Amino acid sequence: MEKQVNKLNNFLVLNKSIKALLTLVFLGSFSQIKAQDRVPFDQGKKYILAKVELTKKLSFNDQTVVTFAGLQKGQEITVPGEEISAAIKKLGKLGLFDEIAFYINHINNDSIYLDLDIKELPKLNDVKFVGVKKGKVETFIKDNGLTKGKVVNENLITTTKNYIENKYKKDGYFTTKANINIVKDTSATNQVNMVVSVDKGDKIKISGIDFVGNNKISDKNLRKAMKNTKQKNPIRVLKASKFIKDKYKEDLEKVIEAYKEKGYRDARIVSDTVAYNKEKNSLAIKINVEEGNKYYFGNIKFLGNTVYSDQDLQRYLGIKKGETYNGVILEKRIADKSKPDGEDITNLYQNNGYLFSNINAVEVKTANDTIDFEIRVTEGPLAYFNHITVVGNDKTNDRIIYRELRTKPGQKYSKDELVRTVREIGQLGYFDPEAIEPKFKNVDGAAGTVDIEYNLVEKGSSQIELQGGYGGGGFIGTLGLSFNNFSARNIGNKAAYKPLPMGDGQKVSLRLQGSTYFQTYSVSFSEPWFGQKKPVQFSSSISYSKQFANNYTTYKVDKSRSFNIFTVSLGLAKRLTVPDDFFVLSQSISYQSYDLNNYNVGLFTFGDGASKNIAYTVGLSRSNKGVNPIFPTYGSEFSISAKITPPYSLFNGINYGDLKNQKEYKLKYTGANTTGYNGQPLNNGDYVTVEGTNASTGATLYNSVGSDYSSADTDQSKLDQKKFNWLEYYKIKFKADWYTKVYGKFVLRTLTEFGFLGAYNQDRGLVPFERFFVGGDGMANYSMDGRETVQLRGYPNNSLTPVVNGTQAGATVYNKFSMELRYPITLKAAASIYALAFLEAGNSFNDFKSYNPFDIKRSAGFGLRVFMPAFGLLGIDFGHGFDALPGSTKPNGWETHFIIGQQF
Repeated sequence: MEKQVNKLNNFLVLNKSIKALLTLVFLGSFSQIKAQDRVPFDQGKKYILAKVELTKKLSFNDQTVVTFAGLQKGQEITVPGEEISAAIKKLGKLGLFDEIAFYINHINNDSIYLDLDIKELPKLNDVKFVGVKKGKVETFIKDNGLTKGKVVNENLITTTKNYIENKYKKDGYFTTKANINIVKDTSATNQVNMVVSVDKGDKIKISGIDFVGNNKISDKNLRKAMKNTKQKNPIRVLKASKFIKDKYKEDLEKVIEAYKEKGYRDARIVSDTVAYNKEKNSLAIKINVEEGNKYYFGNIKFLGNTVYSDQDLQRYLGIKKGETYNGVILEKRIADKSKPDGEDITNLYQNNGYLFSNINAVEVKTANDTIDFEIRVTEGPLAYFNHITVVGNDKTNDRIIYRELRTKPGQKYSKDELVRTVREIGQLGYFDPEAIEPKFKNVDGAAGTVDIEYNLVEKGSSQIELQGGYGGGGFIGTLGLSFNNFSARNIGNKAAYKPLPMGDGQKVSLRLQGSTYFQTYSVSFSEPWFGQKKPVQFSSSISYSKQFANNYTTYKVDKSRSFNIFTVSLGLAKRLTVPDDFFVLSQSISYQSYDLNNYNVGLFTFGDGASKNIAYTVGLSRSNKGVNPIFPTYGSEFSISAKITPPYSLFNGINYGDLKNQKEYKLKYTGANTTGYNGQPLNNGDYVTVEGTNASTGATLYNSVGSDYSSADTDQSKLDQKKFNWLEYYKIKFKADWYTKVYGKFVLRTLTEFGFLGAYNQDRGLVPFERFFVGGDGMANYSMDGRETVQLRGYPNNSLTPVVNGTQAGATVYNKFSMELRYPITLKAAASIYALAFLEAGNSFNDFKSYNPFDIKRSAGFGLRVFMPAFGLLGIDFGHGFDALPGSTKPNGWETHFIIGQQF
């Protein structure tokens, strides 16, 4: 195009058989006309534009191109003049064309006919990267818009080249070179292929960071203050040595902050140099500092405050006269920008309606080494929320979101309620928590009002669990469906099925699992706002499980021996207001029926019969973790619960002390007996209960029936059936969970758990159900007997559970401690991924007498978690057990654990 702009075509040639060409150029003036057939031409004369024709076929409509040029039929133009120059400029700015030129076709009186000679820029057909890992190719294509049909111009080539080189520079590859070749595609018209060759070179590390002029703070501590710019250190794992210019500039400010924290207000960086050593391929950084004098806080006065007293503000400021000057702390106590809910003076005002308040710390006097301050407060008028709107919820109904909002129209403005609302919306699980953005609109200082618009990005909230595998000698299949934003009221509305009625925040879950030796079926429903007026959650569930006896050596299944469980439960959970509204009181009642049919497999003390269980569970919990339920970065969660059954032994009339001294015998005597035992007639195969001290010898039975003791079999299960016909127990559980941001994006999770199963009547004893099984991944594919599996990685599943009489019957006491350091790889709505490293310790015990909280099994390891909305949580952990399993003397060593569907 530049050639056309600079080229002067100012002549008009008209021939009887050939069109005369006259190029009107961007700067255009007519200076040369051929002698033959010269037609008079008035330079600078105004003509009426009759028509503009394109000389080449383009992919655009001809009239569209003329319209883009800003030319219209009947328009008055000057030849040459501004109209033609403006048209060339407009077409050039589109970035679609090259070599733009106008020619005069002919002139008829005052009408002029123009030809537009224009070359269309080629379009991208395919792009290929050389020297780039496959994982980065997709990112490069997406970030630069290198899609099929993209117009290829110099700007695209330059920006793509710069982007790639800068991307690698951020990772420490300062010598990266990107070359882009454009190759014409012979198989298509006006299309090209792009070949991007990248030579990233070697990563440049920082050989050393040296400071000059520092006497008060050591080089080591100043380097520590630089969070992102580190010199080479083979011991350091969490932070690599690389130089990023922008981060380096921020770290220079961190150096000054380090001085301000120590009282050196006037500290400054005199100069800094970054030298590249080509031979060693490394950088050497030298920073020259001037420390200045050390200062102390003097008098601090508050001006302009009427709402809060000086004493109130002083408590928030927390700085006293004579303390070492700390500019960083002073700034944070005025307004902590790193914590939106920080306890500072600005938030004190903002949380109580003073949106328009402004607080500034001003130095008013410096005498020797002491600085006096005035904290100047501009309170402004009270502000109130006006219009509150929500956008971005395509599936979730408005009322489901609005009932969670803490910011109501007419309510006094509160920053704390704004932050809390973001958390509550994120906890719903229907939106991308990282994308929730409250926007301030129509902020009216005169009226004292502000509108808030919550911008949301909806994500998939339903999950499907489809698994298949081989285990225990047979195929195990699982199908689970969880609809977390269900709408029960629209079940009868055919138009709402997309594929199911959604949007009312209810949850429906269906789960089927089966193999050759067990089947489980369950369905559950929950409504978070029962009655639609208050945050009271109603939940219900029903399940059925059938287990067959299975020989774990031969994998043979005996379907004549079975164990069935039927369970139904109802619950209510109410959000409290005292002590604060993070507390939830939950209550539920459940009924379970256990039916055993010749199921003598060692898990239970009887193999035939039934047990029933009616239990009431009450729990108190407090959770303020946020904002992302998948990856919390702050807050904590505490819970304590008690599950209790009625104390049947107080009113059922059974003396369990005597029952302990009874034994049952199955009579094998074949002779006639008219007297029987204790006046009872006996037949072969009858059960006989023998009490008292003779129960252990069978002497009473011998004297009564005249049979030898060896001809009778003991059957303790009949007595145990009486003991456990209705289960009687209480179970106490406690859990505490903290989340703390420790460094950058690293989050530390600390956890402690405790569980205890007790009995009201010691003569009746502990039930064989509802026990704790510790060790392994913590997953229970099916729960046969109300057991709870407790995760403790680094050991096989359930391996840390006491063994009694050769049977792993479950523990009645356990404790666990865990520390987990997490780092987010990506927290996008499509998939959230984070890595983790953990330390864990715990153990379980047969009874409270043997409980020792310090007798623990320790482990450490690392893992990965991937959460996809459609499939839930998936993960893998590699744990090393440092202690020996029960019955072993060697440390357990490494274990691999797969986590599927377990929540966070």
